[in-house]
Amino acid sequence: MFELLPEVGLRLPGRAGTLRLGMDERAAQWAVATVADVRDGWVCGASWAFSARYRGLMLNVYGDTTGRRSWHQDTPGLAGIGLSRDPFTLTGPSACPVVLWGIDLFGYPTAEVSDALGEGLPPSLRLSGDGLYLTAVSVHAEPVLVES
Repeated sequence: MFELLPEVGLRLPGRAGTLRLGMDERAAQWAVATVADVRDGWVCGASWAFSARYRGLMLNVYGDTTGRRSWHQDTPGLAGIGLSRDPFTLTGPSACPVVLWGIDLFGYPTAEVSDALGEGLPPSLRLSGDGLYLTAVSVHAEPVLVES
């Protein structure tokens, strides 16, 4: 089970630990490597990125973002974590729970999940999906304000 922790990060399955927003790349890769094979990735504006597959889910992690053109704020360390479902598993519940506040986001139809969560989602959390079930969730570090 993955557990989304807004403002903190993502608790990994088993005893793999927690991906904490702001942590360094090596610690993040080490934690993920205890449950899945880590693969290099790429995210525009990020100094590092990697991904891993786990029971029908794709985990994407990136960090050390820089906003040279002001598209986003500079964020040191782990800046974003995303989980998306394999397109072939979208007609039913996910094989691996992805939980927020005790609610399995990929385990129930989108309408039921939306009703259970209500409207008070943290601004650092994103849910997406236009079908029967949600297809992706992500948590991001709060932007660091740039002093002028």
